[in-house]
Amino acid sequence: MGTGKRSLIAAAVTVVCAVTVLAAPGTAFAAPTPTPSPSSTSSTPVSTEELETVRKKLDKLYRAASSATDAYNAAEEKAEQQSAEIVALAKKIAKGKEKLRELKKRAGAAAAAQYRTGGLPPEAQLMLSDDPDEFLDGTGRVRQGERATRHLIEEMTRTQQDLELYAKDASAQWAKLEANRKAKAAAQKKVEKQIAAAEKLESQLEKEERERLAELEEQAAYEAQTTWLSSGILDELHGTATQQGKKAVEFATAQIGKPYEWGAEGPKTYDCSGLTSQAWATAGSVIPRTSQQQWKQLKHIDIEDMRPGDLIIYFDDASHVGMYVGDGAMVHAPRPGRAITIAGAGSMPILGVVRPDAG
Repeated sequence: MGTGKRSLIAAAVTVVCAVTVLAAPGTAFAAPTPTPSPSSTSSTPVSTEELETVRKKLDKLYRAASSATDAYNAAEEKAEQQSAEIVALAKKIAKGKEKLRELKKRAGAAAAAQYRTGGLPPEAQLMLSDDPDEFLDGTGRVRQGERATRHLIEEMTRTQQDLELYAKDASAQWAKLEANRKAKAAAQKKVEKQIAAAEKLESQLEKEERERLAELEEQAAYEAQTTWLSSGILDELHGTATQQGKKAVEFATAQIGKPYEWGAEGPKTYDCSGLTSQAWATAGSVIPRTSQQQWKQLKHIDIEDMRPGDLIIYFDDASHVGMYVGDGAMVHAPRPGRAITIAGAGSMPILGVVRPDAG
């Protein structure tokens, strides 16, 4: 094997090390071995075994990028929620201040009215009054006024306390928003480095070798699907899609051919969970944005009860998701460099199945 091809495999090994390094917080990113210079390149073709090694390394790298993408999407979703909460709190504070101004105005009017009576005690007012009945009527009105004033003061106090609470909540939400912005930036940096490393590794392959690599990917998926189908699972899958499920499937399959882009929710590009969440949003159900949250929050069902529209969660870390479309197939956005496509539902290790609609 030529020195250039050996350097290629060495680069693949370096990439695996890079994945490990990336997973360690605060550790610098180790770049793959540089592309061999033309003088060291050999015409010796890369063997199938060597390409299979590269395929496995790329698979690990893209899976790590997928997990980081989920972290990015989760941080983005939280940041959006916190921004909305801050806006809502700002509106409450504005309304509270307006209410407080009105209450103070009313309190001032009450104080002025009391001043006009001279602030005399009831006994003095009785002595100065020519009509005891009128005095008694006036005393009743004064007591009503006192009660109203007392309630006014209590309402002012409650409003002031509400304003202080809103301000405290807003401050806490700002702190959370800033933390999630930092988490989003860190996840974005990790995704970009991992994808760049994978793309660099693939770029070291010749065109014919990249085609063979794609064939190896298809072969691995085919073997996994064949093994899954050999269990007789299709004999048990008779679930019928609901109307919502049909709409979700129609949307997802209409996106076939569009490119994968991490963090994207359409309409031109999608990542895996961006596709499934948007498909179900179009069908009328809002579901979590990330595959990990879809796994955590949606209803779990047995695989043999799966029906079109259900979501299949893949890998132990729930880092990938596809939508079941029937006949043992699913639609998904695979990874960077690939387009949305139909694939075997069992072409990757299945963690479980979740159902967005309860119908």
